[in-house]
Amino acid sequence: MDADRARTLLEEERAEVQSLLTHLDSNLDQDRETGRGDAGDDVDSAQPLAADEVDDATAASLRDRLAAIERAEKRLADGTFGLSVRSGTPIPDERLEVMPTAELTVEESAQDS
Repeated sequence: MDADRARTLLEEERAEVQSLLTHLDSNLDQDRETGRGDAGDDVDSAQPLAADEVDDATAASLRDRLAAIERAEKRLADGTFGLSVRSGTPIPDERLEVMPTAELTVEESAQDS
C-alpha cells in the first residue's frame, strides 16, 4: 500500500474515532447536567451505574483505537507500515484497507486467539 493511501485511511480512522469520542463526551456531560440517576425510587438505582460502566468501556475502547492509530502513523513515518510488527511479513493491502491499524497478518492474529 502506498504511503498516501495509508495516510488517508489513518486520517479517516482518526476522524471517526475522535467524532465518536466527542459524541460520547457530549452525552456524558448531558447526562450529568440532567442528573441521570436522581429520578427517585421508581428507577432502578443500578441502571445509571451500569450505563456509566458501558460508557467507560466504550471510551476506553475508543482511546485504544486512537493509540493503535498513533502506532500505525509511527510505522508509516518509520517506513514499516504494512509489515507485521511480529514477523516483518507484509500485511496484505486488502486487510489494511479494512483495518489500517493492523499490526499482524490474519494468520498471526488467529494464533493469538
